[in-house]
Amino acid sequence: MQVAIVTGASSGIGFGCAAKLAESGMAVLATGRDEGRLAGLTQTLTAAGVDPDRIATLAVDLTTDAAPQQIVDAALSRWGRVDYLINNAGIGSPKPLHETDDETLDHFLNLMLRAPFRLARDVLPHLQPGSAIINITSTFAVVGGLRGGAYSAAKGGLTALTTHIACQYGAQGIRCNAVAPGVTVTPMVEQRLTDNRFRKLNTEMTPSPRLGRVDDIAATVAFLCSEAGSFINGQTIVVDGGWSSTKYLSDFGLDSDWVAP
Repeated sequence: MQVAIVTGASSGIGFGCAAKLAESGMAVLATGRDEGRLAGLTQTLTAAGVDPDRIATLAVDLTTDAAPQQIVDAALSRWGRVDYLINNAGIGSPKPLHETDDETLDHFLNLMLRAPFRLARDVLPHLQPGSAIINITSTFAVVGGLRGGAYSAAKGGLTALTTHIACQYGAQGIRCNAVAPGVTVTPMVEQRLTDNRFRKLNTEMTPSPRLGRVDDIAATVAFLCSEAGSFINGQTIVVDGGWSSTKYLSDFGLDSDWVAP
């Protein structure tokens, strides 16, 4: 039985990834800060028929120095192995560079770059050939993003870390890839979708006639963890409906009068 660690699994994309991997037959250690939400994940999976012996949760603050070893030890003590690490935990609503103070910068970098770096470092000695690390980055690590600031910096660093791991450890049979979601409907994003400007920037500039769904990302992660993805290494797979790779503008956007800000 293969074992996956998923961070930020109490909601959103992490919740979806943990559920998808558990439903595929893996054992999953789901981590997050909210113990109650993690309990909800366990209840959801067991209600869906997943064997409770294949589910474990750990409420932990990833930014603490002890967190990586705690997480690895929890997986090893429960199942004796680790095959996949999904570095997903993150936060949103960043500010542009000129509005970002040092405290905010440190918080974003600690959670979305330092923590994944340290967790990957602690997991690596236990990974066997055929295993993989998958880092959830962002389209803001692929193209310039308005108001990206510290978020873009952290996700861009995570992209570079991905290619380093792929190169350094690929010969040992350990792969590393990134999945870069576009705007995906999660609790973290739903509030921002009420902002008309934010919604237009995404809906009117995405060729796909819908926004991203959690399962779009979870399915991509599951694919990269499967035999079908076993020759993919050092890549960023962008899941954004074409937002970052096209110059698309909807008919509404094309027909609208330009208005000075």
